[in-house]
Amino acid sequence: MRGCVGGGRFDLEDVEYRAGLCVLRVVGRGVVALFAGETGGHRWQRVPPTERRGRVHTSTVTVAVLPEPAPHEVIVREADLEWHTMRASGSGGQHLQKTDSAVRVRHKPTGLEVRCETERSQSANRETALRVLRARLAEAAREQVLGARADERRRQVGSGQRGDKRRTIRTQDDHVVDHIDGRSWSFKRYVRGDW
Repeated sequence: MRGCVGGGRFDLEDVEYRAGLCVLRVVGRGVVALFAGETGGHRWQRVPPTERRGRVHTSTVTVAVLPEPAPHEVIVREADLEWHTMRASGSGGQHLQKTDSAVRVRHKPTGLEVRCETERSQSANRETALRVLRARLAEAAREQVLGARADERRRQVGSGQRGDKRRTIRTQDDHVVDHIDGRSWSFKRYVRGDW
């Protein structure tokens, strides 16, 4: 998928998606700087289409921006990995019901686990899971070495509480407010990336 924000162009890949967690891989020129201002809590306010009384529902999303390590930065030995295959969940028809395309990899020394079922083939899911595991291992190593970085990540994500927010997005009245610098713009412009 392609995207555009603030004049920058990038490629977006859905790496891991499950209830409560979405990991995206963003590739492009200057994406770390482009998304650095997105860290923190985002409050999303909307009137769902199923809401009959017109009540506003509020959700909170926390965002952290972490660079992906190069393959040579984190060396993972095959002996340290424990692979499991399973059937993917969700819609997909007979392919999902007949093949074990989803994978879960566990890094034995640290106990970190990654599950991936976004691709149709097991080999593609294995590659994606290994990339995510490397990124998480690299982040864990960086957090051990640099306690200040771990504090910075926690500061970026925040507590996830309503008062701890970066942006408020109100779809019902076409309004987006950035609480850090006080700017506001229309929701339509925000979705187009004109901010």
